[in-house]
Amino acid sequence: MPSSYEVITAQIIKQLESGVIPWRKPWTSRMPMNLKSQKEYRGINVFLLASQGHASPYWLTYKQAASIGGNVRKGEHGTQVTFWKISDYRKKNAETGVIADNDSKSVLLRYYTVFNVLQCENLPDFGTGLVVNPIADCESVVSEMPNAPKIIPSDAAWYRPSTDTVGIPPINTFHGSAEYYSTLFHELAHSTGHTSRVGREGIENLNAFGSESYSKEELVAELGAAMLCGVTGIEKSTLGNSAAYIATWIKRLKDDSKLIISAASQAQKAADYILGKAQAEGSHCQ
Repeated sequence: MPSSYEVITAQIIKQLESGVIPWRKPWTSRMPMNLKSQKEYRGINVFLLASQGHASPYWLTYKQAASIGGNVRKGEHGTQVTFWKISDYRKKNAETGVIADNDSKSVLLRYYTVFNVLQCENLPDFGTGLVVNPIADCESVVSEMPNAPKIIPSDAAWYRPSTDTVGIPPINTFHGSAEYYSTLFHELAHSTGHTSRVGREGIENLNAFGSESYSKEELVAELGAAMLCGVTGIEKSTLGNSAAYIATWIKRLKDDSKLIISAASQAQKAADYILGKAQAEGSHCQ
C-alpha cells in the first residue's frame, strides 16, 4: 500500500503531465493604511508604500509605534510619505473689516517617515482585518519540530542558513490558513538541509537564483511541503499551487520531469525530520 508521501508525489506528477495553472503568491497586501488612525494613504503615498513590498498593509511613524508600546527594529529604514493640507481663506481689509470676495488657498506640504509594522516589534496585536484561523494539526507539526529553526515575522517567506532563521508573513496576510502552513512547511523543509539536521549539499552556500542547485533545492522544499500538507490533511487546498510552483522550477531544469522522483526522496527525509520520525527511528536503533 503506497504511503501518503507516494500518493502526494503521484498526484503532483499527474498534474504536471496534464498541465497546471500558473503559480500564485499565497499572501497578499491590502491598500497601505496607518495603523493608529486606520486611514488609508492616498495619492503618491500608495505607490511609495506599496512598492516597498511589505506583506502587511499597516504603517506607523516612530512616535506612533512608541505611543502604543512598540519600537522600530534596529537597523530598519523608513519610507517617506507626504501630507498635503489645503485650506481656503479670504483676505480681510484691516481698516474696514470687510472680507474680500476673491478666495485664495493655502497649501501646506509636510514629509513624514513611516515604518511597516513588520519592521517593528513589541506592538499590540491589532490584526490585519482578515480572519485566517490556525489549523491545530499544522500548528502541532510546527511547534513539535525537533531542533527547529527560529521563526520570525517578515515581509516575505524565506530561510536564511547563516542565521538558521525562517521568515514568514503574518497568517492574516494569506489567502487562507492552508496556504499559510504550506508556505511555512516549505521554509521548514529548506531548514532541514542545515548541517545540524538532515544536511543537504549546498544548502548553506546555494548558487545564484535560478541556478541548477537552487532549482533542485526548491523542488525538494516544495515537495516536502506538499507531503506535510498531505499528512495534516490540507493538500486539497494547496496541491494545485504546489504543482504549479514545482513546474516553474522544472522548466528551469530543461523540463526534466524525472527530477521529481529524485527530489521526492530527499523531500521525504525532510518531512520525516520535521515530523520527528528520523529522531524516533534513530533512538530506536541505539
